[in-house]
Order: sequence, then structure tokens, then C-alpha cells
Amino acid sequence: MKGTLLVKNVKHLVTCDSDDRVLDNVNVFVQDGAVAYIGQEEKTAEDVIDASHMVMYPGLINTHHHLYQTFSRNLPQVQNMELFPWLKTLYEIWKNVDEDITYYSSLTGMGELLKTGCTTCLDHHYVFPKGHEHGILEAQFAAADTLGMRFHATRGSMDLSKKDGGLPPDSVVQTVDEILADCEDAVAKFHDSSKYSMHQVALAPCSPFSVTGELLKESAKLARRLHVRLHTHLAETIDEENFTLSNFHMRPLEYMESLGWTGPDVWYAHGIHFTDEELAYLAKTQTGVAHCPISNMKLSSGIAKIPQMLDLGVPVGLAVDGSASNDGSNLLEEMRVAYLLHRLKSSQGAPKGYDILKMATRGSAKLLGREELGCIAPGMAADFFLVDLNRIELIGAQFDVKSMLCTVGLKGSVDYTVANGKIVVKKGRLTGIDEDMTIEKANTLVRNYIRQ
Repeated sequence: MKGTLLVKNVKHLVTCDSDDRVLDNVNVFVQDGAVAYIGQEEKTAEDVIDASHMVMYPGLINTHHHLYQTFSRNLPQVQNMELFPWLKTLYEIWKNVDEDITYYSSLTGMGELLKTGCTTCLDHHYVFPKGHEHGILEAQFAAADTLGMRFHATRGSMDLSKKDGGLPPDSVVQTVDEILADCEDAVAKFHDSSKYSMHQVALAPCSPFSVTGELLKESAKLARRLHVRLHTHLAETIDEENFTLSNFHMRPLEYMESLGWTGPDVWYAHGIHFTDEELAYLAKTQTGVAHCPISNMKLSSGIAKIPQMLDLGVPVGLAVDGSASNDGSNLLEEMRVAYLLHRLKSSQGAPKGYDILKMATRGSAKLLGREELGCIAPGMAADFFLVDLNRIELIGAQFDVKSMLCTVGLKGSVDYTVANGKIVVKKGRLTGIDEDMTIEKANTLVRNYIRQ
């Protein structure tokens, strides 16, 4: 049967469904990219995975990334910087991004995500150097298609350069008219709003300190006319808060609200420095937050009030953020760090391990507006990953498989990842590319890029 997959004898299936069920010793039948059946019957399929020693989890969903930053990780000159000086230093490298850098950095970052159980990635790309304004998103979608990943691109943007009081160099900013025209083109070319779609687009001006109010306001109008979502950085640092207070006499959230940037079609990356009143407003308007704990720790930005957000009903998803501030693309690691960070900060008030898993699946799916992602059930997209329990690092760790990935963690690749019903990681290796050849090509590009 063409386009079918049977995952048989699944030892434990963590569904992340509304009843938080764990199903034992079941078969999962996949057809045409969706879960068609879960039960005892063993159906005939084109591909078969024997999961008799495995746990199956819904595919993780990354709600904020900067894939181009994969080629500027672990640079010694920025290791101890906070956000504003960190950005100013790295923009001098990032202004040389081109289509090849974008393609291979995307392959690298997405490849790591897939190998660690992430099946859907949203990327916030906002650096469009002069001469390379077109072709960047094309390169990202090409990389996603090569790997078989479900991909949400954002047409990011910056129109406030150093000379106008922003942070980025002049060579990577564009005019409002140029940005809006290209946003409309990107949506027309790539956005697929149908159920199970593999390509979507959101509009994402970079941040309050690198774009004008005009761009934010017009982007919100355009996104709503085109029926796509809105995303930006917000409340990441005290420096940003001081910027909006000094320039607009408003706190960051008040400023964004004044420009039409709240509601269930909006989510912010980071969301660290919100007051209690602001958190209540986010819950009321169902404006979401992408939690990026590792990046926030590395850049000394602070700790988001995730326990309070979850209690209030603020939509919250998980994200790795840019590779240069993480320095990786591993959502499994992000889950464990999130669990430990909030245990340290909030003790018994912290989200449990399983709560963090749901944040990275169902919570993230809600931020992206994808009702068919985030849990394993008939009719849902066939996005999931499998972990073999017969590995030495998981001995004694199997008493609570719902929480295991956060409390114990997984130190390495998953065994299988399936996206859109297709096996994209098999026995820990990517199926869509020759990993060795990709590594060689990417390393050569990195050396030339960083020497520029």
C-alpha cells in the first residue's frame, strides 16, 4: 500500500491527547501523512517499524529559531556578552549571509532538530543583505523539503539601522514598502493553509529596537488581510524595555498593543520581563509566548514567568532560539533545561516534566495555529519520534515515560523520527541527505564565511 507506514508493537505510546493517555503494546497505522488507526490490529503497510522496545512521542515543535546563526556558534568574542552588544558584534558577520549560507545552515540546524525528535520548525529570518533580498526563503524551504521537515518560515524584516537609532548595519535594512511587497510575495509563493500542510509563512518584523512603528503597524494589517500569523521578539531584556520607555514612553507590551500586535494570531519570542498585569492581559487576549530558556540563560536575559503563564492560560510553546545564542538546535535539551530551570526557580510551583513535553507539542502547535499537530491520535498528522528503551542511559528511567525526557533526558539522537508519515530519521541517521558529504560542505562554507 503506497504511502503507508505501520509502527507495530509500540511498547508505550505517549499520546499527549486531551486525556493524557499512555497506550501500551499498540499498533499505529499511518496513511497519506496522517494517523489512520491505533489499536491491536496489525495492518499491512509499505514500511514497518518494530517498536516493541520503544516509546513513541508526538513530534516536537520549535516555535522560534534563527537557522542562519548555525554558522556563527561558539565564537569566543561574544561568549560573555549580553543581547545588545552581542547583536552589534554579530551583525558584522551576519551581513554576509547569502543563499548558500542559508541553505547549508538550515540543513544543519533542521537536521539536528529532526535527529532530536522535532518535526516542525519555525524560523525567524530577518537578515536580508543588499543583493540577496530574494532567494533566502527559497533556500530555507529547499532545505526543509530535502530533509522532509514540516517548515514554517517567517518573512522577518528590519527598517531601523544604526544611523536611525537601531542596532543593525545599513546593508541589512530595507524600506517599509520593499518589506511589505516581499512579504506579500512570500505568502503568495509559499503559504499553504490547508490541513497537514508542510509549508507556511508568518510575518515577523525583528524587534521594537530594529524596526519602526510604521512597519509594525503595516505588517499587522497585511498579515490579517492575508490571514497569516504575526511574530516578533518582545520583553527579552531590560535594555529593550528602556528603549521603548525612552523612545515611546510605553513599556514594550503597551507599545505593541498600540500597533495592533496582540491577539490569538500573535506570539512573542522570550516574554521574560512582563508584569503580572501584563501576563493577565496576554491570557485575556490569548497572545502567545515562545519560551527559549537556554538562550535566555546564555545571554543573561532572565527567566520567563512560565509557571504563572501556564496557570493563567497564556498560550506557551517551546523554542531553541538562534543557534548563536543557544548554541544548538536540540529541543530535547531545551525541554530538560526548561524543567530544571523552573524547578530551581519555582520549586513545587514549577511545571512537571510532562507539562514541559506538552508545552513542546500541543502548546507549540497552538502558537502556530496547527490543530492537527501536537498529539498522536487518528486524524492527526503523522509526526512523531521513537526512543528505544534498551540503551544504557535509560536503565532505571522507565517508571514514568511521560516525564522521562525532561527528568532524565536523552543524550543523543532519537532512533526514528517520522514527519508527514515519512521516516526522516532512521536508527539515528537522517534519511534525506548524505550526512558525511553535508558536514564536509558545510564546514568548508563556515570557514570561508567567518574569515570574511
